[in-house]
Amino acid sequence: MRGLGMVIGVVVVLSLWLGGRGAGAQVHHVVGGDRGWDPSSDLASWSSGRIFRVGDKIWFAYSAAHESIAELGSIEEFITCDVNNPIRMYTDGLEGVSLDGEGAHYFASGRPDSCKNGLKLHVEVLPLQPKSEIQTVATTEALATAVATGPTPSGSSHLKGGVSSVLWFGLALLYF
Repeated sequence: MRGLGMVIGVVVVLSLWLGGRGAGAQVHHVVGGDRGWDPSSDLASWSSGRIFRVGDKIWFAYSAAHESIAELGSIEEFITCDVNNPIRMYTDGLEGVSLDGEGAHYFASGRPDSCKNGLKLHVEVLPLQPKSEIQTVATTEALATAVATGPTPSGSSHLKGGVSSVLWFGLALLYF
């Protein structure tokens, strides 16, 4: 479990480092929170109440030795867990997927039995947010507390400008 925590920490650091380079607001969602893309994760509960917008990025952290992720093209494939003709397969263990278009996006375990047991995610992507909003990194409440002074009600930490030495120190604690 420590390994997954390190992966999530790396995702947060990369999100902070790369995040200031794009225009407009962007949210980075770590799918499944602390557990990542895992059969024990309740992805339906995790995604409910979250807002996904064009330009956001979702991060999948999973064991590449035991799992893969299929991006599916239709609701029918999603419901039936038909992963035979995916739009794209993800197999590296850490994947950042940009949500470039509005509408429904479907992700499922590359293993049909895991998909049928609930390891799948339906994301409804809304139009781009106004550019006046600040960049946000969405994390679980525990990680948000370590990264910022405290989570906002949505479970996201709002970060302005550069990364302070306190943030780097907190992230270093995750690794040691």
